[in-house]
Amino acid sequence: MNNTPKTSLKHILTAVFIALFASVSFTAFAEETEHATEQATEAKTEKKFDAGKLILEHIGDSHDWHILGEGHSSVSLPLPVIAYSNRGFACFLSNKFEHGHKTYGGYKLEENHLVAVNEMGEVDAHEATVNEEATKSIIDISITKNVATLLFSASLLLWAFLSVAGAYKKNPNKAPKGLQSFVEPLIIFIRDEVAKPSIGAKYEKFVPYLLTVFFLILINNLLGLVPVIPGGANLSGNIAFTMVLALITFVITTVNGTKHYWHHVFAMPGVPKPVLLILTPIEILGVFLKPFVLMIRLFANMTAGHIIALSFFAMIFIFGEMSTGAGLGVSVVSVAFTVFMGLLELLVAFLQAYVFTLLSAMYFGSALEEGHH
Repeated sequence: MNNTPKTSLKHILTAVFIALFASVSFTAFAEETEHATEQATEAKTEKKFDAGKLILEHIGDSHDWHILGEGHSSVSLPLPVIAYSNRGFACFLSNKFEHGHKTYGGYKLEENHLVAVNEMGEVDAHEATVNEEATKSIIDISITKNVATLLFSASLLLWAFLSVAGAYKKNPNKAPKGLQSFVEPLIIFIRDEVAKPSIGAKYEKFVPYLLTVFFLILINNLLGLVPVIPGGANLSGNIAFTMVLALITFVITTVNGTKHYWHHVFAMPGVPKPVLLILTPIEILGVFLKPFVLMIRLFANMTAGHIIALSFFAMIFIFGEMSTGAGLGVSVVSVAFTVFMGLLELLVAFLQAYVFTLLSAMYFGSALEEGHH
């Protein structure tokens, strides 16, 4: 009888211990299960197809020329990384970064931008300010994919026109053939249908530039059709490229502007002076808006076409993640629309080169226009 209370207390303590142990074990198991579920969810999220990433990678610039594949198994052509900062001059191939997974020489790639890193190869809170200043001081003159494309297209144009010019010098009276028969009609078209009507008697001075800009845009537009296939580039869809061309047109227009042209801009003849207070600022704004429109038109049209074509292509993988049958069903429509957009882009490639050249010629013509008496 005397042992009953002790026995009861022992049973009670044992029950409490078991309950606590079960509670802790269950909590640990629940946390472990939750952590495993989160990891699985993250893994699924990582493996999920990202259409936006695919499109941006194909239309954007990069420090390597991607051919095919994804991740570590991808095949790409490394391009030279050339940079200068307070750390000195650096020159190496982009494969040292291993597609952005590693650092090299105090640099790394973040979203295809070259940034400086600390000794640990990362940016921590303590080093953030120092690294930001180092990043700002980086002069990146690397040969990126767009730069390589520009060098390739320029070399292609030089080869084409030098070979055509050489053929004309050897046989000036012989009928054109081969590459000559393709280039000559385009040259005559730009000279007779674009330069002469738009510029007037002084057109010959501007024909070399107009031909250069037409064929440069055309060849890069045609090369830009390749982004729907791995390994392509999108130079004419890069706003820096279109900005430089528009800026050259602006400089030529400004330098060759006659007295009548500038008088028309700052004080339009025959307009009352009170109205000039409103009209003159609009005319001055128009001088800068013209090259801006040139830049945006070419950039937007070429980029939009690539995005639409790639969006149709990406639909195959998006529906394929839902079910194999849906992916196969959508693939027929997606491929048909992608082919259609490719053919439409072929027309746009010629059209945008023509429009840029025509508007440039019209701006030159307006700048050279003399007053009528």
